[in-house]
Amino acid sequence: MYRWLITLLICLLLGLQYRLWFGEVNVRDIWDLNAKIELQKSINQELSQRNSELEAEVQDLKKGQAALEERARSELGMIRDGETFIQLVEPVEENK
Repeated sequence: MYRWLITLLICLLLGLQYRLWFGEVNVRDIWDLNAKIELQKSINQELSQRNSELEAEVQDLKKGQAALEERARSELGMIRDGETFIQLVEPVEENK
């Protein structure tokens, strides 16, 4: 009598273990999803930091003339009245 009960419980345990490891929603899938969640969280954190930096730059450009002037000088090569612009050009080697 107890032998059948023990056999039944072992079969039940094996069936549940099978579903746990190889079923439709199994432990390996959960581990993979948790790894993907952690990766996405790190990507989101990097993007959030980048967005904060861009927002600070936009606010600085809206409010401050110094940032606007700095950007005009570096990107557009603008100079003030009375300043002299000097551009250094490196010589180009000719290939023979």
